[in-house]
Amino acid sequence: MASIETGSALGILSSPHWERGNLLKVLESLNLNIVEMVDENATLDGGDVLFTGREFFVGLSRRTNQRGAEILADTFKDYAVSTVPVHDALHLKSFCSMAGPNLIAIGSSEAAQKALKTMQQMSDHRYDKLTVPDDAAANCIYLNIPSKGHVLLHRAPEEYPESAKVFEKLKDHMLIPIANTELDKVDGSLTCCSVLINKTSEL
Repeated sequence: MASIETGSALGILSSPHWERGNLLKVLESLNLNIVEMVDENATLDGGDVLFTGREFFVGLSRRTNQRGAEILADTFKDYAVSTVPVHDALHLKSFCSMAGPNLIAIGSSEAAQKALKTMQQMSDHRYDKLTVPDDAAANCIYLNIPSKGHVLLHRAPEEYPESAKVFEKLKDHMLIPIANTELDKVDGSLTCCSVLINKTSEL
């Protein structure tokens, strides 16, 4: 898992050995501060870490436990960290992600809606929500690019037509549909395939 906090350019790294080496080289080349999670009792999957820009929500799932959430909280002391039980899904981002600066994309399943309710109860902030019919389609990638504005990568209409119609209502966003059917077969969502890092434009 690699989670990059965009403000202070600090990362927490806990990946399989084969993945850690390559990812570590890239993060070091970007001069980021890196914290390695070495507690053998801790598990923390990037798919369970939702950073809203204000706070972290950490899903407690088959891949992430309380100790992993505690290490993340110790690493990012300037942000509130709340845990969210995840049921009937692989991890938290299986049914939610950030679709804008204050906008949570959320699936329609009972598990997704229950998790959203928990997040709303745990937070002092009121987030807007964008509910899509398909849980998998709620996993999207929001980018704020200076030259482009609000950019959203979302699942393609041929995969989730009804959810794509919901995204099309975001008139202030540049929408980029992404086909992800093959990666889906190995539990690879859009956010699973990306590490977002906020760096200056000269890079």
